[in-house]
Amino acid sequence: MQDSHTSESTQKTIEETIVSGILSAKIRPGTRLSENQLAALFSVSRTRVREAMMRLETRGIVHVSPRRGWFVVEPSGEEAIAVYEARRVIEAGLLRSMRVLTDEGREALGAHLNEEKSAMAAGDRQRLTYLMGDFHIRIAELSGNAIIVDILRDLTARTILISMLYQSEFHAAQSHDGHCRIFEAMQAGDFVRAAELSIEHLDEVETGLDLTTRPDPLSELRSSLSLPPKTVSSAPTVRPQKPQIQRSN
Repeated sequence: MQDSHTSESTQKTIEETIVSGILSAKIRPGTRLSENQLAALFSVSRTRVREAMMRLETRGIVHVSPRRGWFVVEPSGEEAIAVYEARRVIEAGLLRSMRVLTDEGREALGAHLNEEKSAMAAGDRQRLTYLMGDFHIRIAELSGNAIIVDILRDLTARTILISMLYQSEFHAAQSHDGHCRIFEAMQAGDFVRAAELSIEHLDEVETGLDLTTRPDPLSELRSSLSLPPKTVSSAPTVRPQKPQIQRSN
């Protein structure tokens, strides 16, 4: 029998594995997560799996459908807007609170941006998807605040799910340039400017989403049968007005 510490570690491993799969774009929105299969993969009881799923549900990563099981969430257009708004508030606030970029932080972010360049040169979209989200998590890690890191990690995972649903084109170069501008401001010690640039960057990414598109419930079967993708549009999503950023003198 597993002791309580081992059980808790197993639950966290299940959660982290699923979130990591989303962050790397290997797990798509709407993916069914079988309790039986997960229990077999992690060599635990279905009860342990269910507990992990319930924790992921509170984090907005999965949802349960009666008599059908657990599924990765498919964020609506309204939820997408709320996620980006939350990210703007948290990331800009985090950057404004920073006072210095350490040598270790500068080295870590610089190395990360080089990884983005290499992935773009190789045309590795899956790797790029992961790196583009991970850049923001790395900045959060510089704060040393584990709570902020956890929150931003979950929001980034949800952002990637949103991108897989609503992003028709992948603008890797644009996102990379945005990251470089944020990094340059941080290196210069201008964290207020870095915060403004982070908002501009998230605005650019959100603007590239087509939130009128609804998920195709037959996408997996359609892909398996090599049929062309089908896009179904709904009524336009009304975007709320974003507050203007006050520049410091």
